[in-house]
Amino acid sequence: MIRHSPHPIRALSVAMTAGAVLATGACSNESDEIPAASSRSAGALTQDEAQTALINETDLEGNWTRVNDTAGWRDSLLIGKVDASQFSTNSKADAADCQKLLDVLYSDELLTKPSGAKAMAGFTGGLDGARMLYTVAGYDQGQLNSSLAWLKTLPVKCAQFTVKDKDGSARSAQVIETSLPKAGDSRQGLRLTIQGPVSGTPGTLTLDLAAVRVGSNAITVTNGGLGGTEADSTQQAVSLGTQRLKDVLAGKSPAEQPPGQQD
Repeated sequence: MIRHSPHPIRALSVAMTAGAVLATGACSNESDEIPAASSRSAGALTQDEAQTALINETDLEGNWTRVNDTAGWRDSLLIGKVDASQFSTNSKADAADCQKLLDVLYSDELLTKPSGAKAMAGFTGGLDGARMLYTVAGYDQGQLNSSLAWLKTLPVKCAQFTVKDKDGSARSAQVIETSLPKAGDSRQGLRLTIQGPVSGTPGTLTLDLAAVRVGSNAITVTNGGLGGTEADSTQQAVSLGTQRLKDVLAGKSPAEQPPGQQD
């Protein structure tokens, strides 16, 4: 099990509750334009199909428990204004992209608002009480491609930046690229790290993010928190989740993964 420290958790509030994290894998993020599982892979995903394509507890190794109500999951360290003065004159526009990243993460729409069906599932537990948010949704093809291309630019645009809170306190942040399993038609992995005070105590939020396209549909994973990051769980979510989505689009029943039997 790959672990990174310090670990963050997806609901960082005053109680410093869990978060979301994506971990590095050993594969490329580049687009492979793999043929779709069927002609339906590029078609509209129905709400029932999106729900069926969600992963389950048995798809994840470790002590994960599924939570269907994630409405209260919000990371307080994501709230703030990116300090544009820290960017050079030629890269002022990059500050807006860093701000957009914080905003879409806080709203749980990493690839922006879907145009089609959307289903979400949350998982709590892991090794250190981490939280994982898993989403399956349908998008406009052009919008989806643009969103993935935008994510790919962030390790350069937002390599290092500062976020200021309403009280004037500053938090340091950085974005790096992470590798994902070779799944879907194209994919992108990122890790966002934010360091700053949490209720007067220094804290570090680390969120590992994954997005995988399958035709005009996509899965997204946000995994991590204040307590730790787990690469294995994110890798499993990406690999098995992509296959589930392909199976659903092909009209097949997704195979259930017995605990401890994941590849």
